[in-house]
Amino acid sequence: MEYLSNKYSQSAVIPYKFINGTLQILLIKSRSGKWIIPKGIIEDGLTPQESARREAIEEAGVNGKVSDKLFGEYQYEKWGGICIVKIFAMNVEEEYEIWQEDYFRIRKWFLIDKAITKVSERKISEILENLEKELSN
Repeated sequence: MEYLSNKYSQSAVIPYKFINGTLQILLIKSRSGKWIIPKGIIEDGLTPQESARREAIEEAGVNGKVSDKLFGEYQYEKWGGICIVKIFAMNVEEEYEIWQEDYFRIRKWFLIDKAITKVSERKISEILENLEKELSN
């Protein structure tokens, strides 16, 4: 394996809401058809949480309060380097009918157990397994 010298910092949110006390998670489809969470490069001048919130608005058409707490991290190879992704939770307060990437993104709410099996990244599944307990603390 060749040495990857470039490092990119990304942030992501797990959009969630409670309906009648039941936790639901919003996932979006990637261009390749995998179920993912909104994420992107941390933009200059923004905190990781602010940047992740912006990605949720652009990619999933949702807005809300992003946790201060870091729920986890993972990394993957992309752009000839390593992307390090910080994951936060976002309590969804607004859901837009029209958003920037609605022409190619599918979004769908899942019960937590279903979201765990649908999401493509193993580390996100692990975070989801503990999310309900973490949110009630």
